[in-house]
Amino acid sequence: MTLRKNFWDTVPLDQMTPQEWEALCDGCGKCCLNKLEDADTGEVFFTNIACRLLDDATCRCSNYEIRKTIVPECVVLTPDTIETTAYWMPKSCAYRRLNEGRGLADWHPLISGDPNTVHTAGISMRNRTLGEMSIPEEDWEDHIIDEEI
Repeated sequence: MTLRKNFWDTVPLDQMTPQEWEALCDGCGKCCLNKLEDADTGEVFFTNIACRLLDDATCRCSNYEIRKTIVPECVVLTPDTIETTAYWMPKSCAYRRLNEGRGLADWHPLISGDPNTVHTAGISMRNRTLGEMSIPEEDWEDHIIDEEI
């Protein structure tokens, strides 16, 4: 199936085809970072500790189709869940940006036409993560990163 031209500007998230929905992913890998949430404030902090399924070199899930089976705590973002889960995504995430009415960033592959711009712009976590099995959970606080994009 072909993607509709500039669908991200014209089609509401809940009316996108599955292919359009999947095409929104910029491949940054940040959704696969382990996060800490402040129980009092609800603030989410990103760490540089990646889910065991994240391929650090490609910033893609190594077992995407069955990720929820392997990692039950994986947050699966869908048009039905975006309102309650978007806060858990990075501010740079296309799904979150569109849900908040901000549009896609100029480095997004759908805008640039190049899947590598997310990496060359320094947005992705390519080669910048640690494996979750190598860091004890009680030390995750020491691995919080600044996620402002």
